[in-house]
Amino acid sequence: MKLPFLGYGVGLRPKHYNHILTKWPEIDFFEIISENYMVDGGRPIDTLEKIRDRYPVVMHGVSLSLGSTDPLDRNYLKKLKNLANKIQPAWISDHLCWAGVGGNHLHDLLPLPYTQEVLRHVVKRIKQVQDYLERPLVIENVSSYMNFKESSMSEWDFITAVAEESDSLILLDVNNVYVSAFNHGFDAKEYIQAIPKDRVVQMHLAGHSRHKNYILDTHDHPINNKVWHLYEFALQRFGKITTLIEWDDKIPSFPKLHAASQKAKSIGEAVCGKA
Repeated sequence: MKLPFLGYGVGLRPKHYNHILTKWPEIDFFEIISENYMVDGGRPIDTLEKIRDRYPVVMHGVSLSLGSTDPLDRNYLKKLKNLANKIQPAWISDHLCWAGVGGNHLHDLLPLPYTQEVLRHVVKRIKQVQDYLERPLVIENVSSYMNFKESSMSEWDFITAVAEESDSLILLDVNNVYVSAFNHGFDAKEYIQAIPKDRVVQMHLAGHSRHKNYILDTHDHPINNKVWHLYEFALQRFGKITTLIEWDDKIPSFPKLHAASQKAKSIGEAVCGKA
């Protein structure tokens, strides 16, 4: 399924509500955290509806827990679908991970073992979600800090197989690729080269925290120059791709956030052209 190119956007955060509603900045689109708006009323949904009247919006979730062995949360899916029906997002995304088991939610995005058994399990669940939502799901690669000894394939082969066998799409988080490559010692460019061109519909860029022997995906710093270079490399492979700046802690002013999206736009136009 061909999804539209939305341009270069930022995450919608409450800190910026007043600025957006009074200035109506020239930004291409906003991405929302789905769970923050799965409510019947109040300021968040009222603000979102006003913003949606003027800008494209995509929904990005953190709670599907596609890799968990717990049953899919039907109440969550109902709320997710209701929100999608209300705001008509360009697409809905979530992470290729698990976030809890046995009814316990761990409030983290945890990596999966890359095995055929897990592949079949995740593909089945993604198909169920897509059938219920009546739209394709966009799946994102997570950053990771550990490997499973049971894994029988690379992360890039796993996410490719998941997307192709479930007929879903990919949100390629370039920062997550960089973080995981550093932590596990693989080649970030090899990862990007292996991802199928026709599946990628969005990219994420974010900042991280560098420690002595590892990197944490904290979304609380400016984007590292090496991540910008990897983004340029990704654009050379995939072409013009909708790009989102994530910043979730120590959130700067909206103009500073907007400037990061404009930098992404400048790089995108330099690599792919303006047309």
